[in-house]
This record gives sequence, C-alpha cells and structure tokens, in this order.
Amino acid sequence: MSLRLEWLVDHPQHSDTYAEWIHRQFAYEYAEQPLAEWQREFAAGRYNPVIHSMWQLFPIGPNSPAPGAAHSSIQEAMEDSDADGTRSILDLDHVADEPEFCAVAPLPDEMLEEFFETTQPTRAMVESNMDFMESVERGQGVYIILYKDGNPNEICFAGYSFD
Repeated sequence: MSLRLEWLVDHPQHSDTYAEWIHRQFAYEYAEQPLAEWQREFAAGRYNPVIHSMWQLFPIGPNSPAPGAAHSSIQEAMEDSDADGTRSILDLDHVADEPEFCAVAPLPDEMLEEFFETTQPTRAMVESNMDFMESVERGQGVYIILYKDGNPNEICFAGYSFD
C-alpha cells in the first residue's frame, strides 16, 4: 500500500461538525471558501457503502462519479457501513487534542521536530518525508499546519480509514 497525501485545499470536505471546526479554526486559510462547499462529498455520495470500491475513484476530484447520498445523515451512513467504515474522511468525525479513533489530532511538536527538524514544516518537507504516517493507527488522522515564508499557508490532513 503506498501512502498518498490528500490536501484539504483540493478537497473541501465533508461532515458538518468537522467542516465547521476547520472553517472556524483556520479562517485565514479558507476565508474565500463558503462552508457549504466543504460539505459536498456527503451530498455527492462518494463514500462506502454507496460506492464499495472507493480506491477506483482516486484521485477524487470535482469530476469524480457522484451517485448522490444514499443516507439521510452522515451518522446513518456510518451505521450502514458497519465495521468497514465509510472509507472516507467521514469516518473522522471530530478533532481531538491527542490521537483517538474516529478523530483527527495535531501531529505533536516532538514528532514535527523528529521528522522535519522544525515545528513549522513546509509542504515540500511533508511531501518528501511521510515517515510520520507510521505512527498513525487505522481509523485515525493527523493534521499539520504547513508554512510558507514563515507563515501558516496550508493544512495537511493525513490518516487511515478502518478498512
């Protein structure tokens, strides 16, 4: 299995609570982007069990197949997908301070220093060193604030689904 980074800037996403938190916390990054755009994946139906073979869609973009949501809520989709999960960002339904299942948490400063020799890594640094993913468990995610010219510029979200 090869590792892939999904950039939030390329995939305005998914669950209401998650999207609202990100939209609020990182307003400097997404001030021009309406919250509604973040919620399109659920409405598009690009999750298990609506699409059973998600890997066939990669990379997912605005022109990827979109059969439409087959559930009335994200919670209903998660219940229907059972132990397999939705195989999408929908499985990560909250932000936590520390790693836990179904959550995205910041990569700790100690790990940023270990892998990038700074607490302010750039996109190029992260793209060239994905070793931090070895510490991420299935059903968990991490985020890293990426810097450009010493200023926050992007957010990297990385993680694994349950399947």
